[in-house]
Amino acid sequence: MKRFVIVLVALLAFAGPLRAQKIGYINTDELLSEIPAYVAAQEQLNALSDKYKSTIESELGKIETLYQNYQSQRGSMTATQRQNAENEIISKERVVQEKQKIYFGEDGIMAKKAEELLSPIQAEVDKAIEEVAKLGGYDMIIDLAAVQGVVYKNEKLDLTQFVLVRYNENQK
Repeated sequence: MKRFVIVLVALLAFAGPLRAQKIGYINTDELLSEIPAYVAAQEQLNALSDKYKSTIESELGKIETLYQNYQSQRGSMTATQRQNAENEIISKERVVQEKQKIYFGEDGIMAKKAEELLSPIQAEVDKAIEEVAKLGGYDMIIDLAAVQGVVYKNEKLDLTQFVLVRYNENQK
């Protein structure tokens, strides 16, 4: 009897948090692909990335040519000439590595440009998601683009189009 009372008290104590929760999901990849400002920003970032990649590849090609010339002439060079040629190649490689870091590094030009172009859009999307959650009484909205391993989803819980509509309303 004492055990029964303890179990009953425990169940009553935890019954409040066990209420059914309202959950929905979105797919931010799908959502963002339908936002023209996001698509335009991605195209701008891709063009800038291609430009920087081209610059890096061009410089790497020059270094490769320099290295091939060094290899073919190495036998006829003095030790000092070989050392100078090797140092030049190494120096140029370091310059290219530094450019790659400047362009594509964590705090590089591309990261800053992506932050500049995409952050305002992401903030507006987050606002729309929050508004849809509050209006619909959702306790949780899951992003399928960020979650791996979803094996089943009920289409009735997909809020992607609702968020897109809310985003577009906020843009007016």
